[in-house]
Amino acid sequence: MQARRPRIRTTVKKKKFNTAVEMQSFLESMEGAIRNMVAEIKKPVDPDLTGSSRKAELQAIKQTAADCKDMFRMRMETEKMLRELQENGGVEEERDFSAGFAEKYVDKT
Repeated sequence: MQARRPRIRTTVKKKKFNTAVEMQSFLESMEGAIRNMVAEIKKPVDPDLTGSSRKAELQAIKQTAADCKDMFRMRMETEKMLRELQENGGVEEERDFSAGFAEKYVDKT
């Protein structure tokens, strides 16, 4: 019977997750994505396209513009969260003001 070799344990230290650093990296990535989308929108539509192919090309540009708009919103929200994190040490929860003042005090039976 063969002698068992001792098991060598290798531990890999995981890099501690830093939310602020990762959010900044996310913002930089979003910046690149937004620039790519804007460059795609700026490209002229091929004048030789007609009919359904032209319509599909215009629809693709419209969808890219909508995606870019969503990306801007997301970037602004992320910037706000990062600012709160840096100023307060945490991210505040969004408050829901959909229910009015009186609705809070109505007797629910």
